[in-house]
Amino acid sequence: EQTREAAAAELARWRAELDACFAGGACTTEQGRQLAAHVAAFRLPRAAFDDVISGVEMDLDRRRFRSFEELRQYGLRVASAVGLICIEIFGYTDDRCRQYAVDLGLALQLTNILRDLGHDLRDGRLYLPQEDLDRFNVTEDDLRQGVVTGPVHALLDFEARRAREYFALAAAGLPRADARRLVAARIMGAIYFNLLERIERSNFQVFEATIRAPRWRKALLAATTWASTMVGL
Repeated sequence: EQTREAAAAELARWRAELDACFAGGACTTEQGRQLAAHVAAFRLPRAAFDDVISGVEMDLDRRRFRSFEELRQYGLRVASAVGLICIEIFGYTDDRCRQYAVDLGLALQLTNILRDLGHDLRDGRLYLPQEDLDRFNVTEDDLRQGVVTGPVHALLDFEARRAREYFALAAAGLPRADARRLVAARIMGAIYFNLLERIERSNFQVFEATIRAPRWRKALLAATTWASTMVGL
């Protein structure tokens, strides 16, 4: 309980620091002072920063999600909001880039949830919606066993396909005119899509070891994505 109270107090402190950043007050941290210097220059959205803090705040008490809609709201805060901040820094000309940031953020977060499933269970957390477990007749105890049975495989495949849908939405929604400006986001998307493919190819063996791509593969994906973006492919 003391740990939770300390975390809540820290989040309150960061909300106050944001107030200072956006209102021209005196920031108390080096991070706050550096952020304040760029708020106006990049027209950074205050609401997105508030959403990030609210998403972290959800983790203080919420360890289960009843529906995908509840999980989506969490993802909008902890992932999509970060993307909405980043695109203001990268720059864009088409407002559709904001939806691209939202969809890509959800794709990345859903991939993270699959990758970290075993670790989160050991930490007492489960980010898969209860309605999905019910749909495939899977219980939390089934997941804790760490065995990819038929129903568990069907459940995790369903979650992977949902992540793929958001990757596809992001790819289809990125305005061509802004692709070069958002090349860093495209690189992140390529690396995470490769991670999702690795999880699928592993037969969803996510309960013990954490599936990762080797550094050379990430570097190659970054290089090829940058090159294809620069030539307009």
